Amino acid sequence: MQSKTANPVHRVVFVIYPGVTLLDVTGPLQAFCSANNTEIAGGRKRYQIDVASPGGGPVLTDCAVELGSVSLEQAASEPIDTLIVAGGNGVFDAVEQKDLVDWVRTTSQGCKRIASTCMGSFLTAAAGLINGHSVTTHWRQVDELKRRFPEIDVKRDPLFVRNGNMWSSAGVTAGIDLALAMIEEDMGHEAAMQVAQALVVFFKRPGGQAQFSDALNIQAAETEGLFADLHAWIAGHLQSDLSVPKLAERIAMSPRSFSRKYKEKTGMTPAKAVEIMRVDAAKRALARSDLQLAKIAFNTGFSDEQRLRRAFQRHVGVSPLAYRDTFGEN
Repeated sequence: MQSKTANPVHRVVFVIYPGVTLLDVTGPLQAFCSANNTEIAGGRKRYQIDVASPGGGPVLTDCAVELGSVSLEQAASEPIDTLIVAGGNGVFDAVEQKDLVDWVRTTSQGCKRIASTCMGSFLTAAAGLINGHSVTTHWRQVDELKRRFPEIDVKRDPLFVRNGNMWSSAGVTAGIDLALAMIEEDMGHEAAMQVAQALVVFFKRPGGQAQFSDALNIQAAETEGLFADLHAWIAGHLQSDLSVPKLAERIAMSPRSFSRKYKEKTGMTPAKAVEIMRVDAAKRALARSDLQLAKIAFNTGFSDEQRLRRAFQRHVGVSPLAYRDTFGEN
């Protein structure tokens, strides 16, 4: 990476195709544009941004809004610092275009950073850029990406993942989180903070912050709905005795049968599911209220602050107060 003190101009190229998701392009693109207008930039252009497509010209997005673009050949005529492959349902047609896949593979070799937003990971995977590495994508497409590219370690939860110079972000607005992290790397913390303030977005949601509610993930995993009523009851009774015998009694099963069936259907033990739902409730309380940690622990069924802290570290990766600092409304 070039020195920050040299104030280099970073050239960012977005790769798009028909059916690309509009915000997968325009979200991070706006972040880079806004970085040019920060006080840190000092009136100097820090990012040169181009949008490229196989044929050049206007490209129809998923919102029926056209984006202008240059051809891939034009885009590759100058050095590219950061190559970003945007996502969208059109990616499934894009991966069948050999010339496009070959261009991404070849051009990436001269780039300092390569990234995908959302489903763009299917195209970078088809180009062989993430073999043996971790990647993330939109949560709805995790299983499909695993099926098509079993050699790739697909992460379901993170907003974005970085492996050296290879980056990937999850669905839609997570591309802004990825761009902010890149701006911080290029221009420093204050510049990225100014961009976040200009866009009125969080700075910064950690890359490991979950895309989706953990409690909702539990419910989504249990597709037959066998435990749907039980999950709803648990969510409303987090202070109650939620031991296996009590839960089994509520659903009219023996504890042994309940434990076996629950893990079979959800992929986790009842105890882990209860803890995740309690942590999820604590996350909401931390973000939306100024309640003391001891009160939140009590309200969500943890017997004391220490147990809440340990559970938070296990499932969120940060302390409860660090989470509040990042996501709190106050």
